[in-house]
Parts: sequence; C-alpha cells; structure tokens
Amino acid sequence: MLRSELITKLAEENPNLKVREVERIVDVIFDEIAGALERGDRVELRGFGAFSVRKRDARTGRNPRTGNSVSVEAKHVPFFKAGKELRSRLNNGQDPEDRT
Repeated sequence: MLRSELITKLAEENPNLKVREVERIVDVIFDEIAGALERGDRVELRGFGAFSVRKRDARTGRNPRTGNSVSVEAKHVPFFKAGKELRSRLNNGQDPEDRT
C-alpha cells in the first residue's frame, strides 16, 4: 500500500475529516516514528509490531560490478519485528511460533 492509498482509505472511512487533515495525521504519525528511531527509541504498536534501530558493524564488502573489495562503514538501520497478531493474520490464524 502506498502512502497516498493509505490517506485515501482513511479519508473514505472517516468522512468527517478532510483529506488534508488525514494527510497531516499520517505525516505526524510517520514523523513521530522516525523521530523516535532517530533518538534510538523503540516504537511498539501493540498487535502490529515494533520498530527499532540496529547497528551494523563496519565490514569489507565487494563491488558487484568490478569485484573489488570496498570498506563499508558502520551504520544504523531500521528494523521491524511483526507482532503476534499480525503474524497470526498472515498465517491464517496460526502463529508460526506456536508449536502446540
């Protein structure tokens, strides 16, 4: 789903809100999530999942075009872990971690 599709869907489900208001709400939510990750905080949306930041160490990589070795600096990357309810919905009501 694209950002614009999300805004359109939310606007359709909330006819009391203008599209510009819905767009602003979506922007604020995304900005808050990005800001929390930027500060190194974890963002948890119960039933949906959690966003966090993971550190990748520096390493030696390979340029796929030339095959030459290149050094890749350490960096922080966003990480998403799906919540139990979301995993269950994706697997037709069965949680893959639930092995009973």
